[in-house]
Amino acid sequence: MGNPTLYEQLGGAAAVDAAVDIFYRKVLTDDSISHFFDTTDMDEQRAKQKAFLSWAFGGPDEYTGKDMREAHKPLVEEKGLSDEHFDAVAGHLQATLDELGVGSELAAEVMAVAASTRDDVLNR
Repeated sequence: MGNPTLYEQLGGAAAVDAAVDIFYRKVLTDDSISHFFDTTDMDEQRAKQKAFLSWAFGGPDEYTGKDMREAHKPLVEEKGLSDEHFDAVAGHLQATLDELGVGSELAAEVMAVAASTRDDVLNR
């Protein structure tokens, strides 16, 4: 049997579910970024995010949603999504990992995955 995936090391579906719920609670209470979600169905958004993260971390789920560029293009073009906003979201992700007691090495792997999406999210 090979090395466990990041998904398995984090605790699988239950861990991803908890992280996404805590993460969006933090994001939606941050006035600097919450407006990006004003017209978003948050139940649908949470489900998409859980599927995406499960896939990105090597879990069993297939992600079939829009790619990062397509999903975020309207936010860049119409609402001015920028590096500052990306950094705020990343900060909430780090705070979520800290709150959940994720070890520093695993948290660094998660943050590296998140950082790798910056150019696509910002359509560069």
